[in-house]
Amino acid sequence: MRIWKAIFVLVLLFFGFLTVAFVKEARQGGKENLGEPEETPIERAVEDVFNALGLGSSLYADEAQSVSAESPADEPAAAALPVSAAEEEEAKGGAPAGSAGLNTLWVLIATFLVFFMQLGFMLVEAGFSRSKNAVNIMMKNVIDFAVGSLAFFAVGFGLMWGLDKCAFCGTRFFLPTSADVFAVNPELGWTFFLFQSVFCATSATIVSGAMAERTKFTSYLVYSLVISALIYPIFGAWTWGGGWLGRLGFHDFAGSTVVHSVGGWLALTGAMTLGPRIGKYSPDGRVNAIPGHHILMGALGVLFLWFGWFGFNPGSTLSVTPSIGYIAVTTNLAAAAGAVSAMVLASIIYGTSDATMTLNGILAGLVAITAGCDVVSPLGAILIGAAAGCLVIGSLLFIDRVLKIDDPVGAISVHAVCGTFGTLCVGLFAADGTGLFYGGGTKFLQVQLLGAGTALVWALGFGFVLFQVIKRTIGLRVSRHEELRGLDIEEHGMQAYPNFDTWTTV
Repeated sequence: MRIWKAIFVLVLLFFGFLTVAFVKEARQGGKENLGEPEETPIERAVEDVFNALGLGSSLYADEAQSVSAESPADEPAAAALPVSAAEEEEAKGGAPAGSAGLNTLWVLIATFLVFFMQLGFMLVEAGFSRSKNAVNIMMKNVIDFAVGSLAFFAVGFGLMWGLDKCAFCGTRFFLPTSADVFAVNPELGWTFFLFQSVFCATSATIVSGAMAERTKFTSYLVYSLVISALIYPIFGAWTWGGGWLGRLGFHDFAGSTVVHSVGGWLALTGAMTLGPRIGKYSPDGRVNAIPGHHILMGALGVLFLWFGWFGFNPGSTLSVTPSIGYIAVTTNLAAAAGAVSAMVLASIIYGTSDATMTLNGILAGLVAITAGCDVVSPLGAILIGAAAGCLVIGSLLFIDRVLKIDDPVGAISVHAVCGTFGTLCVGLFAADGTGLFYGGGTKFLQVQLLGAGTALVWALGFGFVLFQVIKRTIGLRVSRHEELRGLDIEEHGMQAYPNFDTWTTV
């Protein structure tokens, strides 16, 4: 325990120096709006430490050189972040960052990486659940992508990208043709459609984890269909499809809110409607842990998701630009910081470095950075990820012990809570001069708050109606007998491990 306390102190010192360094960077970025700030005693002390380590004032020298090479000397550094260099060049009438063929290839690769995340979600959910439900979880993650792809093609794409006379949702491009998809994106066409399809599938599959081990398979197919065809696309139309939130300036680069919060709040509604698993909570209110059957499987799934996120965030550029590498770096730093902060906090709470909390810390950092990965600095990404790693643990404990909502994999905390947190952080940490910490005031933060709040109301409201209708018609939950025996046998007529207790030398 002493060793963990020592590590905790070291981590606090590290993030303390990191925070001061970030403040220095933010103050530098806000000079144009706030005037030249006077260096504080704390900043001078930190600079003395940096000088003693041989870093000195050249800590950001390389970054400054890259900025000066891309922008006039009289522009603020924050306005010339590497992430926006390509966009600025094109806005000035310069050559595009990449040819149409190269852009198409890049977005296809990113699409395949995001599709690969489906395997990650499946492994995380299966590993964190009991073995008697593994086949059921596999089937849900496979079929929801199949059903979601068909629903998005038939209805969702048109609702999301076919805004015309109706401001609420799209009214054209249903069952799209080549003319339709190229009208939406003249360069990428069908590649753009496929990229949007895998994002839709991601939002739908988030719900599965929170409702695992007690949901009817047919009911799951119904709500996956509705999410893919209606709930996700309509909110996507308001943000990415040219709708009212997008016109207000709401910034969600790759979907902390559009994808993750919408899926997470739907998961909350579903879990509340469904109720906890048998034996999760005792009559006296005691919380009983129901361990997953294969933590290594869950860890493999998290690493697959981390890998896939390099398509999720950088791929959202939709073109080959210098910002791809920058976005990949901020994404990776947030995930790493989330892992470390969650591990340290869990060790303080539980006395051990809890593996499941650490893994959820990684996912929390990834979800939180997704909204602002293109506009926050690397230091900002680390702070966002570290905060999300701590936030997810607090949220998990609160939802489980206080609200008594049974979420087997922590989907609500990771996606809904940290997705909302990451969206708000864009209004604080945006280093292009619009973030509050960079002299941009509170206007941008207010827009971010409006967007995140709209997602919450939309998903909770529509989700409540959806799950109540399913519950009162075809039924949402399996019987007590089916739940105790396991959904593999009852719903699918097979087991994931039929010879689990049998040893063989073959």
